[in-house]
Amino acid sequence: MSKLVIVESPAKAKTIKKYLGKGYEVMASMGHIRDLPQNSLGVNVDKEFRPQYLNISGKEKLIKELQAAAKGSDGVLLATDPDREGEAISWHLAHILKLPIDEKNRVTFGEITQKGIEAGMSAPRTIDLDLVNSQQARRVLDRIVGYKLSPFLWRKVRRGLSAGRVQSVAVRLIVDREREIEAFVPEEFWTIDAVLKASGSQKTFTARLRTKEGISPEDFKIKNESEASAILREIENEKYVISDIKRGTRKRAPEPPFITSTLQQEASKRLNFTARRTMRAAQELYEGIDVEGYGSIGLITYMRTDSLRVADDAVAAANNYIVGEYGEKYVCRYARTYKRKNASTVQDAHEAIRPTVTELTPEQVKKSLSTDQYKLYKLIWERFIASRMSDQVLSTMVVGINAGDYRFRANGHSVEFDGFTKLYEVAEEKSESYTDLPALTETSELSKKELKPAQRFTQPPMRFTEATL
Repeated sequence: MSKLVIVESPAKAKTIKKYLGKGYEVMASMGHIRDLPQNSLGVNVDKEFRPQYLNISGKEKLIKELQAAAKGSDGVLLATDPDREGEAISWHLAHILKLPIDEKNRVTFGEITQKGIEAGMSAPRTIDLDLVNSQQARRVLDRIVGYKLSPFLWRKVRRGLSAGRVQSVAVRLIVDREREIEAFVPEEFWTIDAVLKASGSQKTFTARLRTKEGISPEDFKIKNESEASAILREIENEKYVISDIKRGTRKRAPEPPFITSTLQQEASKRLNFTARRTMRAAQELYEGIDVEGYGSIGLITYMRTDSLRVADDAVAAANNYIVGEYGEKYVCRYARTYKRKNASTVQDAHEAIRPTVTELTPEQVKKSLSTDQYKLYKLIWERFIASRMSDQVLSTMVVGINAGDYRFRANGHSVEFDGFTKLYEVAEEKSESYTDLPALTETSELSKKELKPAQRFTQPPMRFTEATL
């Protein structure tokens, strides 16, 4: 007799079956098999909020097939996803198949590869009841909030509206932001830029007015057109003299590999994907794709994670790839560590999202992937490889320029070493405006070509996009 392994989806079952081979039967539960009833609350609020589960309608045949397979097997292993939803599915399967709850019949896979399957199968454990109860608490809250608040909305607002544990809080955030926007009063301010040219150079550059003698840059403001016009009259005939030049070097480090939230945000910005579209493609990449020369293989690690941790062998594989493709100077040779702001809440159950086989570049697997799968895999692969590459090095120059009592400043930088940006482009920082500066020294003579005053207004907070929300 063979052992029965149960997972959620047929795609995942197919990939795992390839690695397990003979002696194992792999079946899919097609997601949840038990849930709260559809037409009633299904939660006994008077008895410790006890949920009342029913077999999901339409899954009777599948349940009988699973029961028959379990009865005729040499043991059952529950290999649903390694998160609280997957843990709950395993718990419900154990109930339906009458498996002992204290038996070590639960296995999890951080990646659907030969290595990942072997690691999971070698470490069976009991079902994590704390994780199951976490899922049950969330499901019960979903049901209570939805069933108790939705009818209230029907009576007070409009029939057909629904409330939810998450969506109601999201609506509150959106409403609060909209009230901020409505209450916002724009304030007028002006900027003055000088277009200058250094003697001996054909290139012009722009410097912005920052302050006046005796006033700190933080306190210097041009509030309206009359103030701007007065300043323009004062500096119209002034000589523009370089007061100081500060040269320096700045390093820019790559972003860490993705976690679930940052993957959704970046896919929204770069690919215009909704969160649902991103997670659907990620699930497919995790569960397994038929890749020419490899067969069915999971291309990324588990995509529901809040950890930035990466396995040592994955780091080593990335380093080897970078050296071979770009050269020794492009690999980061120190242990780059990333910290999250809310580190105390990180569960760290899984690695960051990364490719399972570094050598499988996006172009190598492109023919095997759908358009969405390819775009997302390329994003994940490049972000991970870039996270192991050297910093970008910038030469910076800040030029102070006096015009009578007024002080202008020009910021410029050039790339000394491209580092990780050779692979993964990043958006220019918006905190400072940079201009392409010519070669300048403290003795360079400047001539004014133009003064550019501009009216501006402070801006209200931005409305949420799906990614920022």
